[in-house]
Amino acid sequence: MVPLAHILALSAVLFVTGVAGFIVRRNVITIFMCIELMLNAVNLAFVGFSRYLPNLDGQLFVFFVIVVAAAEAAVGLAIIVALYRSRNSLTIDDIASMKM
Repeated sequence: MVPLAHILALSAVLFVTGVAGFIVRRNVITIFMCIELMLNAVNLAFVGFSRYLPNLDGQLFVFFVIVVAAAEAAVGLAIIVALYRSRNSLTIDDIASMKM
């Protein structure tokens, strides 16, 4: 069995990678993938705690996070496609110019 510390360390590395990508990158698709990476890091931590503590609550939370992530992916990708069709670019600087 994999120790909980290893699972949490991997989860922390994935989350920090997602945060760094979210802050540094300027492409909307890359930022979107970094948000998904952060959600999956949280899911890994939930499953690790659920396995370490003989309890299924963590896996239940993972199910709800996956449902929310799927809905977010559907809506987010639709918005990204609409932005690309109107601007022909996916950089944050071009999207920020849409403010009123």
